[in-house]
Amino acid sequence: MVSPYVKRLVTALAAAGGLVLAVPAGAHATAIGSAPVRTFEYSVGGATMKIPTGCMFTHIIRGSGRRITYQNAGVDCAFVGAVSSRFCNWRIDFTYADTNNRIYRTSRGRTHNECRIDPMRSNSPQRLPRYGKACAHLHVNGVRRVSQCHHITK
Repeated sequence: MVSPYVKRLVTALAAAGGLVLAVPAGAHATAIGSAPVRTFEYSVGGATMKIPTGCMFTHIIRGSGRRITYQNAGVDCAFVGAVSSRFCNWRIDFTYADTNNRIYRTSRGRTHNECRIDPMRSNSPQRLPRYGKACAHLHVNGVRRVSQCHHITK
C-alpha cells in the first residue's frame, strides 16, 4: 500500500517535472502518474466556483500483464489550490482501450453532488482482454477536466 506521504511526494515531484513512474517489482508492476488540473470556472446553484492552479490528478495502477489488482485516482491540491478549490458534482471514470486506442470498457463512477477538495475513487480489480492503456478521467459538473493514462504492455 502506498503511504499518504509517498502519494504527496509523488504529487509534488509530478508538479515540479511531469513525473511518470513505473517501478517493476518481480512479476508485478506499479505505475503512478499525475497530470495538472488546469484552471477553470463553473457554476453551481448560481454560484461561480473557481479551480486555481496547484491541483494535480494522480492515477495509480498495480498489477501484472493484463491483470490489474489495484487502481485509484484522485486530486491533491497545494498552495492556493489547497485553500480555495472545491470540486462539486464530480465523478471519476476509468476507461480501457486497445492498442488502436479504441475504448472497449468504461467503469463510470457515480456523480457526487457534494463539494470536495480531494475527490478520489478506487476501482475494482480488472482482467483486461487486450493490451493497450488504462485511463482515469475527472469530470466536474458534467465536463471532463483532466485525464491520466498508463500503457498496459507485455
